[in-house]
Amino acid sequence: MSALPETLRSALDEELGRYPQNRLTQSVERLSTRYRENSPASAPILASEADIAAYAGYRMPATYAAVHAVLAEAALRTPGFAPRTQIDIGGGTGAAIWAAAGVWPSLEESTVVEQVPGAIELGRRLAGSAAERAVRTSTWRRGLIDPAAPAPDADLVTLSYVLGELPEARRADVVHWLSAKAGMLVLIEPGTPAGYERIVEARDRLVELGLSLVAPCPHEGACPIPRGKDWCHFSARLPRTGLHRQLKSGTLGFEDEKFSYVVASRTVPERAGSRILRHPAKRKGMVSLSLCAGSGLTEAIVTKRHGTAYRDARDAEWGDAWPAQSTVD
Repeated sequence: MSALPETLRSALDEELGRYPQNRLTQSVERLSTRYRENSPASAPILASEADIAAYAGYRMPATYAAVHAVLAEAALRTPGFAPRTQIDIGGGTGAAIWAAAGVWPSLEESTVVEQVPGAIELGRRLAGSAAERAVRTSTWRRGLIDPAAPAPDADLVTLSYVLGELPEARRADVVHWLSAKAGMLVLIEPGTPAGYERIVEARDRLVELGLSLVAPCPHEGACPIPRGKDWCHFSARLPRTGLHRQLKSGTLGFEDEKFSYVVASRTVPERAGSRILRHPAKRKGMVSLSLCAGSGLTEAIVTKRHGTAYRDARDAEWGDAWPAQSTVD
């Protein structure tokens, strides 16, 4: 599981404790409905301090889990990448800078650009509790996503759960703008068919712009998943605290955050042979893997006779990279 850092969890609980439980629950219900609609916003979604606190309690743990999972995979694919600077665009209360600092100790400067003043204020207060200096001394700047402005200039540029808030006609220009000066660009969207469509369009644009795909794609050809029939997405499991369960009216002690993503870089990564697209089917003496490879979608059957590959397959999870199919044929 991917849990919030203890200092962030404690600071967030303290902030949420400032508001009546029923007020936070009402805000969460409204925000949850708006999140599921997943359409361009015509006005700021966070209208009050209670809304902002509820948003942080409702979404920050899941956003952190998804971003951390994506960045950890990017770090695995690019072992020589040691970013010093990060800019998180549309960063809300800052989950992505916490996640990045947890993956890359090399980070020295983190900047969050956000349009809602209250989210900036809350995010800055939460960041003040961080052990990581890059988070604790982070810069918070009010701003909009504007391709006419100077492009974000940092080793690492992140944009999480924001493309869906933009008009469709603007997205290609925004992707170009985000990538113009980024050493590595990370885009994350909900793990829904619509979220995947936005990611695959951004993926194609990044390839056109000459960037190398780091993850999850093991190749830079056309995505082989049939459009409109299936979608590429992954999952990160996170624990729910007691307060988190109350906000979400949940009974389980965990939840699974589904997401689609693409990471692109100006340097060529260590390409995965293939990517596991579904939960591996594990039976006695056999594991079946659904894979995306350079040759397209394929299935690999790994049995005990494959030795080490079989042991690896027993430990493999949805979303993991996998060696080339020839190692298990």
